[in-house]
Amino acid sequence: MANQGQSRKTNYGGQTKVLLINKVTKVGRNDLCPCGSGLKYKKCCIGKNEEQEGDMKDFYYREYGIRLKGSKDIEGIKKAGRVALETLDLVERKIRPGITTDEINTIVHDITIKNGAIPAPLNYRGFPKSVCVSVNEVICHGIPGNRVLNEGDIVNVDVTPILDGYYADASETFFVGRPGKDARKIVRVALECLRRGISMVRPENTIGDMGWAIQRYAEGEGCSVVKEYVGHGVGLEFHEPPQVPHYGRKGEGIALVPGMVFTIEPMINLGKSKLNVLDDEWTAVTADGSLSAQFEQTVLVTEGGCESLTPFEL
Repeated sequence: MANQGQSRKTNYGGQTKVLLINKVTKVGRNDLCPCGSGLKYKKCCIGKNEEQEGDMKDFYYREYGIRLKGSKDIEGIKKAGRVALETLDLVERKIRPGITTDEINTIVHDITIKNGAIPAPLNYRGFPKSVCVSVNEVICHGIPGNRVLNEGDIVNVDVTPILDGYYADASETFFVGRPGKDARKIVRVALECLRRGISMVRPENTIGDMGWAIQRYAEGEGCSVVKEYVGHGVGLEFHEPPQVPHYGRKGEGIALVPGMVFTIEPMINLGKSKLNVLDDEWTAVTADGSLSAQFEQTVLVTEGGCESLTPFEL
């Protein structure tokens, strides 16, 4: 996930506006052209669509630094996504009371290398391990070490393989043994937050729509949303624009368009949202010691809605 920084907004007369570009419609070759010329689409504007697509890519990169992904990029990210899912599946099978977080790191590192990929977290800005493993009160960026998982714990495992230059980012929170009531609740709420965020991904919705859906549900369940860490663009780099907050207002933020690829990764606390970062300068924990859970997928905005490039069951 990315640390939240300054977001770019377009302001008109004190009101934040969202620019909606190139409304997506399906027009057949023999249909009347939507421009109103009276000619068939194939005789009129069909050749302009490619130009508009190029204009869209130029605009989003120029205005927001967002690189819209083409078919080759999408296929590359999907392949990396399959490595991420295979890794999480293996971790889920291996997790048990008594295992250490460093043993989880070894599992992740070895299967990533076996699949011809590279673990993106390793040495990223000084991070010393191949995976983030966050237990109970740890919100994110847990550094694997000697901590032993106990019966009833919850543990988030966040993996990002790089395969042939493409990145895919995914995480799940697992039960260790038999969960208690609080553990079941926070994992259920975090998973539903991801589902509701993804349900808002479609052209002409906005980044704010996703955050609104997540925040509304989490707070309605008596939980809180971490605001200091956010989702992010991904695919060609580990962290790209845009930032994707897990809170917000409907209709605000950048408009979603086909080709955008980003993570949705809500971090949800059972208690208050306030956090502390430990002396290792990575590990973020809930200030009140409450449980925290997270689920993450890498999603693509398509013409008809969205597609998860790291699809696990929601």
